[in-house]
Amino acid sequence: MQQVVVIGGGVMGCLTALELLDNGRQVCLLERGSTGQEASWAGGGIVTPLYPWRYSQAISALAEWSQAHYSRLCQQLHQRTGVDPEYTECGLIWLDHAEQDAALAWATEQRSPLTAVDSDFIYQQVSDLAPGFTRGIWHPQLANVRNPRLMAALKKRLLQFPEFTLLEDTLATGLKVEGGKVKGVAHSRGEQAADAVVVAAGAWSGDWLGDLGMELAVEPVKGQMLLYKAAPGWLPSMVLNESRYAIPRRDGHILIGSTLEYAGYDTSTTAQALESLRASAHGLLPALAEMQPVVQWAGLRPGSPDGIPFIGEVPGIEGLWLNTGHFRNGLVLAPASCRLLVDLMTGKTPEMSAEPYRIEGRIGIR
Repeated sequence: MQQVVVIGGGVMGCLTALELLDNGRQVCLLERGSTGQEASWAGGGIVTPLYPWRYSQAISALAEWSQAHYSRLCQQLHQRTGVDPEYTECGLIWLDHAEQDAALAWATEQRSPLTAVDSDFIYQQVSDLAPGFTRGIWHPQLANVRNPRLMAALKKRLLQFPEFTLLEDTLATGLKVEGGKVKGVAHSRGEQAADAVVVAAGAWSGDWLGDLGMELAVEPVKGQMLLYKAAPGWLPSMVLNESRYAIPRRDGHILIGSTLEYAGYDTSTTAQALESLRASAHGLLPALAEMQPVVQWAGLRPGSPDGIPFIGEVPGIEGLWLNTGHFRNGLVLAPASCRLLVDLMTGKTPEMSAEPYRIEGRIGIR
């Protein structure tokens, strides 16, 4: 049975591992910390790019496939693990957006159910919004997933497979290559033999490839978030205005996000971000001004040029594969990205074109 090592325990690494196991492979997952505790935990969990009409077809193709499969994925994980990822179709309203005409034209072309709505609709849908919004774009089917619970469900599901090994608090330190072919991975506990290796290390992927003498355009981009607690159902839909959003959870928690900061690997929270996020929260939902935030946190996105991920085999090293660089859309694109990668690894005909994500011509040699 083919042995695959996956480096990185975020949503990309875990879903890649699950797809590989479902295809009869043995999988060892190496995670430098705890599974699912980096960007996959820190994000908002909206199952769409924030502005889908701005993106290239490369992103749209992955997003559309993932959106069509997310509900079933979460149902299966819930049934098999007892952990509910809380996939919730609550809809999203873009408020007073300057690109409304472009968004609606895109929706017509893509047959997306985006519609223009007036202020009456907006305040009927979300009665506690701040006054003064005059128009919006409404997508009734958009969902969010409670990403910490999604990651908990994925971890529990993986551990149900006898062919799966999880090594947490284990740093991958080097690739074992013989004759241009992958043979294994050296790590902080020793070595792991492998017929193939998948690098799904998120914001750290560029550094890992750098140790192999390659330049991969993936860098950490910090995002800070704020959490409030209201009554369940108080915010019935997601709302977005001026790049800031509010996301309701089923139990009444409300996420406010997020910042976009190029600050290296710094994951500290800042007073400046707290002030900015609170101002956005109050500007959207004035009642939040009467509440104290529950917690503030930060995570590191794997930034990449144009947000187009790297999915495929690395030229010159047989058996070394990448699934990284999804920038702000990791959770959004994960189901499609992982299916595509594993289709390529197992010789299946992919359900979508692999061309936009291929590695050839997109990495440099040092």
